[in-house]
Amino acid sequence: MPDHLHALLEGQEDRSDFQKFAAMIKQRTSFAYRRVSETQLWQEGYYDRVLRDDEPIPDVIRYIIANPARAGLVVDPGEYPFWGSGVYSREELVEFIAVKTDRHR
Repeated sequence: MPDHLHALLEGQEDRSDFQKFAAMIKQRTSFAYRRVSETQLWQEGYYDRVLRDDEPIPDVIRYIIANPARAGLVVDPGEYPFWGSGVYSREELVEFIAVKTDRHR
């Protein structure tokens, strides 16, 4: 998305700290961005939402992947080059949400 970021994150340890993570990401990306632009990359603050155990993760992944199409940036979410995972390939994610959708029908 050209004006915001969606991310699905999972802490791996009890000491995982989302606020520190968000501050670090914003600081490091802002530093790199200032090398090529004089504009500000991030606004103050952010919006976060904690998933509950009963919330289906495939629905969240589906929402994130489909966001560029909903915004009119692409027709098919697969056309948008700026989504992915550090753990799964794009193909695995598309297959994962398709399989989970079929099971809920």
